[in-house]
Amino acid sequence: MKILGIAGSCRKDGNTDILLKKCLEGAMSCGASVETIFVRDLKILPCRECHSCSKTGKCVLQDDMQKIYPKFAEADCIIVSSPIFFYNLPSNLKALIDRCQCMWARKYVLKRPLLPQKERKGVFISAGGTKGEKLFDCAKLAVKYFFDAIDVAYHKDLFIRSIDEKGAINSHPDKLEEASSLGKHLTTL
Repeated sequence: MKILGIAGSCRKDGNTDILLKKCLEGAMSCGASVETIFVRDLKILPCRECHSCSKTGKCVLQDDMQKIYPKFAEADCIIVSSPIFFYNLPSNLKALIDRCQCMWARKYVLKRPLLPQKERKGVFISAGGTKGEKLFDCAKLAVKYFFDAIDVAYHKDLFIRSIDEKGAINSHPDKLEEASSLGKHLTTL
């Protein structure tokens, strides 16, 4: 099993990076092959909404996304980790998701799904600094429809409220264990 982790945090070694690492370690302990993409290290242009992809299924913009698209097809499971910024995803991660418009067009306009014969699962891990009841609602919808565009079924999530300061998650060993257990669970699918 190949698992792709997408670290959406702008902050290196922040809480969602730590949670993603624990989740991937859990999966590796059960024999999974893992890879992590750190979105903060990539050069990703915003979608221009030029609609060229509606004709070809491919994005005309040339940047680091060209290296990322094939990774989506290779993965058996995709895990997105992200903090919450103003009740949504950080802009760098949202740019990556928006650039999957070409995959959406390929699937829904051109009727050519990425991997129609392969069932794959997606997980969303997130932490936010407040206790807001709707803290994860917008981000969850964005991730859910991102997964849909790349032929991945939204399977599970791990949401943690009131975690803000860098490294604060380390004071919650139960949440770290929950992330590790989630990774182990993914290898049983």
